[in-house]
Amino acid sequence: MPSENDLILRSAGRRVSKDARWSDKRPWRDNGSRLSPLKLAVFVALFVPGAWTVLSYPLDALGARPLNEAIHQFGLWGFRFLFLSLTITPARRLLQLPRLALVRRMIGVAAFAYIAIHLSLYAADQSFDLGKVASEIVLRIYLTIGFVALIGLAALAATSTDAMVRRLGGRNWTRLHRTAYVIGVLATIHYFMQSKLEIYEPTVMAGLLAWLMFYRLIAGRYGARLRVPVWAIFLLALCAGIATAAGEAAYFFLAMGVDPSRILAVDFSLAVGIRPGWIVLAVGLAATGLAAWRGMAKRPAPVRLRTA
Repeated sequence: MPSENDLILRSAGRRVSKDARWSDKRPWRDNGSRLSPLKLAVFVALFVPGAWTVLSYPLDALGARPLNEAIHQFGLWGFRFLFLSLTITPARRLLQLPRLALVRRMIGVAAFAYIAIHLSLYAADQSFDLGKVASEIVLRIYLTIGFVALIGLAALAATSTDAMVRRLGGRNWTRLHRTAYVIGVLATIHYFMQSKLEIYEPTVMAGLLAWLMFYRLIAGRYGARLRVPVWAIFLLALCAGIATAAGEAAYFFLAMGVDPSRILAVDFSLAVGIRPGWIVLAVGLAATGLAAWRGMAKRPAPVRLRTA
């Protein structure tokens, strides 16, 4: 997760300057050691879910099983932050805002921290019997998958510093950090399996992850300097929404034998609320609208010739 300065310098084939190496490392400062309102706002926001959960514990606001709910909340927010970090690259390309790259590292490290606390609280729930925790991780496949995802996040967090970017080299660092999408897949599977029947949000996350992965593939074909066409983003939104609805129907069919046509019929009824496929479609269409708006904003004004 390199800084914006590293991204620019590496793309130009130069090493990070001495001033950049010794710049202020406080997370709310930019590469010039100036206060960054964007980084400060994100830094503070990342603490809010964890602080709310910690403060809710002694106030009996976490339900009948407070420790179990705290485990759930930290894992859930770690999962959300992981997805948020994956959206930074598409967002900065769609909005033409390269400064968004400044907060990607921070969000990714926060995702690891929340998931690490999630595991620590699980160990606390098991009275810190590490032997039992290890056996549960080995014997329960959804815990195994979640633990592998945590190890992957630990590797990404450990190599997210500017020094590690230089040590690994740009190409090796990029290859390693592309595994964030694999980690996202593992985290989604873990979320699905531990959620059992409450799969609304996991389904939405799976659809959004599919959108992110295919957007990355499409963007790679156009390179870093060319914008992805609006029509391609629109088609991607349609495909992601349809795939999400079809995936939800397939899950209920395989897990409980429910006729897929019944699940698809529910998608066109508001009796049970807005279904995941529509959420993913709406997000994709919003991305399409932003891309179209930004493309028009960047279009140069026509030159008017004066007539005598």
